[in-house]
Amino acid sequence: MNYQIFNESDWKLFRKKVPEWQEAYMNRLNEEYIQLLSENAAPSVKFWRLERRIKADRNKSGVQLDMRRSMMIDNLIQLISEEVISLSDLAGFSDGLREGLEFLFRGRADHSL
Repeated sequence: MNYQIFNESDWKLFRKKVPEWQEAYMNRLNEEYIQLLSENAAPSVKFWRLERRIKADRNKSGVQLDMRRSMMIDNLIQLISEEVISLSDLAGFSDGLREGLEFLFRGRADHSL
């Protein structure tokens, strides 16, 4: 049996929201990069720290996602786990989708509503 916890309107809303979420996340990353570059350290040290950080960040869900419908739930789990979004960012999605993700993250204070 195939249980689908999201509907077509969830998919459409997800496709609309992902660019907004990613822009906000990349803005946060840019602020962190500015702080890194503002540290009292040698220019070469700052450069290589930034290079390592960008290399790690480029693979996070807040920067790029596999936008297949079959990956939507996995993507949402990853976005929440990586703190790109919180459960409160799921306002407007169906009750089934929100309840499923709330159940999954229940007990995790860092993802509370």
